[in-house]
Amino acid sequence: MNVLLCPFSDAGYLYPALAVGRELRRRGHAVFPLVRPGAAGVPGEAGLPALNAHEYGGARAFSVAWWGETGAVQYRAVARAAREVRADALVTSILCHGALLAADALDLPVVVLGFAAHLWTYGRGGEGERHGRAAMRERRLLQLLRRYELAREQAGLPPRRDRRRDLPLIGSGLLLRGDQALEHPGAELPEGVRHVGPCPWEPAADPAALHRLAGQVRRIGKPVVYVHLGRVFGGESMWPRLNTTFTGSPFQAVVERGRSGEPRPAPGADVVVVREPWMGPLIELSDLVLTNGTSSPVLAALMRGKPLAVAPIGSEQPLLSEACVRAGVAVGFPPGPVGDGVAALGTAYAGGLGARVRELGARLNTSGGAPAAADAVVAAASSARAVARAGAANTEAANTGPVPVPAGARTHARDARIDIGTIRGDP
Repeated sequence: MNVLLCPFSDAGYLYPALAVGRELRRRGHAVFPLVRPGAAGVPGEAGLPALNAHEYGGARAFSVAWWGETGAVQYRAVARAAREVRADALVTSILCHGALLAADALDLPVVVLGFAAHLWTYGRGGEGERHGRAAMRERRLLQLLRRYELAREQAGLPPRRDRRRDLPLIGSGLLLRGDQALEHPGAELPEGVRHVGPCPWEPAADPAALHRLAGQVRRIGKPVVYVHLGRVFGGESMWPRLNTTFTGSPFQAVVERGRSGEPRPAPGADVVVVREPWMGPLIELSDLVLTNGTSSPVLAALMRGKPLAVAPIGSEQPLLSEACVRAGVAVGFPPGPVGDGVAALGTAYAGGLGARVRELGARLNTSGGAPAAADAVVAAASSARAVARAGAANTEAANTGPVPVPAGARTHARDARIDIGTIRGDP
């Protein structure tokens, strides 16, 4: 079959999709990643041919920074690309509403790759979450549904009527990359949502850059904390806390600046700032990981047996951070005085988290991951084909003459006549 990968082109979204695409390609399927121009070279490193989103009118629509504003543009770009490659199935990211709309309009199955933990309302249980997290899940779901409906309206598509509110957002299945241990105890995921485990892939590390960095941290000689910063969501930068924590302390830091803005290391701080498309070798070089609580560094650390310190700022970060602390694989990195942060790192480094980290890491390493996600894509496509064949057989059996097609009936992508616009650039 032909599979269109249409996630966001940011590393935390694109890399897991490429891992699934590589597995599908290994099984003999044709896989086409649709990416923004700045990421056009990345699929090639994964052995997959890239489609440039700019050529389909969606250059800015595959950046997570614009996810809430470009749903209709993303819809048109994905629909064009899906028709061009004669797609049988789509694989996309959570928050990619335009890809969900394209799948709906073209009557294609779409598998959604999510975060390490479920963000929305549980199917059952979870009411005992602290700090009103259950209410926060409900609010987040309602906000996303409003964004989805707005994108649907802007794309010129009619409203949906679903038996369950979250169905438009999970497509043919929402696959979480974590483990049940990262969910609230006793909570059950909604139907169609399940954990498959990490889908790890990243570009190969630069040996020269890694060699230089290894030499630098050896010369300093202190335990290494790999720091992976996420977005600040309008909050305060972590740089003042990092500077005080790693100046005259027992630890040194290798800081991946991520999407946190310009780095601001202080003179005298034992801090090395990097900007690399890979993190695995940096985590291997480190003794523990400090993160805002985003999925990729959390999973990468656990898979390598590294304990975590978490400092959430916004969005999904508090939920996953609390899950890691609850699972016994992380300590909180407090916003208070410098001594508190150093003490937190000392607790994580001392080994008290080791048994739980190794246990959860082993489960993640032996989970289905990309092969399980590929199974879900194949199953979704097979189910769609079976439904189409059954519908065709029923129509043929009942057909005694020309039968009018009901207004609004959907057809397969290869035959559908859908107005996807004529705009070839960003709005």
